[in-house]
Amino acid sequence: MMKVESALRGKRILVTNDDGIHAPGLKALETIAHSLSDDVWVVAPETEQSAASHSLTIRRPLRIRRFGERRLSVDGTPTDCVVVAVNHILRDQQPGLILSGVNHGGNLAEDVGYSGTVAAAMEGALLGIRAIAFSQLRYGDGPTDFSVAEKFGPDIVRKLYSLAPERDLLFNVNFPPLAPEDVTGVRVARQGRRDDMVGVVEVNDPSGRPYLWIGHWGDDTTREEDTDLAAIQAGAVSVTPLHIDLTHKSSLPLLRECFP
Repeated sequence: MMKVESALRGKRILVTNDDGIHAPGLKALETIAHSLSDDVWVVAPETEQSAASHSLTIRRPLRIRRFGERRLSVDGTPTDCVVVAVNHILRDQQPGLILSGVNHGGNLAEDVGYSGTVAAAMEGALLGIRAIAFSQLRYGDGPTDFSVAEKFGPDIVRKLYSLAPERDLLFNVNFPPLAPEDVTGVRVARQGRRDDMVGVVEVNDPSGRPYLWIGHWGDDTTREEDTDLAAIQAGAVSVTPLHIDLTHKSSLPLLRECFP
């Protein structure tokens, strides 16, 4: 692990998110990154981009704002931020690691398909850069506590970075909504599927006109024990390897029979 620490110390780390340049979770991830490397750059969306997924802005120009020597925003999506950072801001020396988050709320199960936090890491993997997405679950209306992320994050990064690099691989990490001393450990888990899916609520505005609000109104229950949802329910940090190739490989032989 000492070799990993030494390698990371000289590695350029790009930090981004989907909650925006001023998000508290981004500050927490910056703290984690600075504990690992002396070369940390932040390129994050100018405004919140939650549920932006892997969208890319191609119909309008993008603008960069600077908030410090190595702290910038892009008025676009998380994917835009990674593309602009790697291909423009840091083009002379690309990052060796991309950290995305820490998201204000979990990115578990089917959230992965909607998440801008995960999408930023996915773009990094597409560009051949090691990437990890981080999210902090929260319950209730109070401020999100990122102390669990700050305690467990650095060691998780070191261990994941110690693995041999693999093409199109990224990692999705979720922290339970507990005090650090109450966390039961770190559990490797597959992507789960909630018992309840995304829904739509119809409400009336003050003028009596109806409008719709899309969101996840159920809970994180699951009957599957080896998933990210189950890990969080057990009070553990979940670590899930994700792969960009969405091909359902076991269907290929059957399809080839259908279309010889």
